Amino acid sequence: MALITLNTLKKHRAENTRFSMVTAYDKCFASLASKAGIDALLVGDSLGMVIQGRSSTLPVTVDDVSYHTRCVASASSNCLIISDVPFLASATIQDAVNTARALVQAGANVIKIEGGSNLTKLIKLYRDQGVATCCHLGLTPQFVNQFGGYRVQGRTSEAAKHLIDAAVAIDQAGTDMILLECIPNHVTEEIMRVTTVPVVGIGAGPSANGQVLVMHDLIGITCGKTPRFVKNFMPQASSIQEAFELFDRAVKDGSFPASEHCFEE
Repeated sequence: MALITLNTLKKHRAENTRFSMVTAYDKCFASLASKAGIDALLVGDSLGMVIQGRSSTLPVTVDDVSYHTRCVASASSNCLIISDVPFLASATIQDAVNTARALVQAGANVIKIEGGSNLTKLIKLYRDQGVATCCHLGLTPQFVNQFGGYRVQGRTSEAAKHLIDAAVAIDQAGTDMILLECIPNHVTEEIMRVTTVPVVGIGAGPSANGQVLVMHDLIGITCGKTPRFVKNFMPQASSIQEAFELFDRAVKDGSFPASEHCFEE
């Protein structure tokens, strides 16, 4: 398989085709995902809840994400590797530089930052230093205390406009990707219309040209309540690799996400 790079995802955007992404935290699952044809691996701060058993992503450190990035990178897969910048790990310029250095040196091709229009200066800082970014909009888990819980975003016209304006701002600032989480599909449609970079969604409807799921969710080992946007691909699979293959196929043929995985206005 050919090496997946940002140019690969940009080609998907230009040609209106789809790409797949799953979270991964170790070599074995990263290898299986790569063999299954998954395009990108996200070393998410979701590891705080999925791996560490925390109640949120907030306690996750740069050392935690760096460790798991090294584990994923050791698979030597063809996948693009994206790693999360943890909570407050880019609060100052020096923090931002140190965090990016640690994640990229651990094996990340792209670093993911959460926020909104406030990210424009950070995007430009990273761009000037050769660091590729993915900006996370919508339900950003690092803002859980400010949101008052894990709530769908962009449901009112004002909130939708705020997200769309933020997407335009970060696109113009030079981000390389956008990730949308838990927003209505009509907002995703508009963001796709007004931006130029690859857009990946999770609970953001079928209009994004990429889809991501937490690996544990798509193989049916969710702890606690299963989110609406999740589909378990294991019942139709004979192995975890085949479940990844089914997810990849469903994303690329447009059958996932279906209406039951989406949020209404």
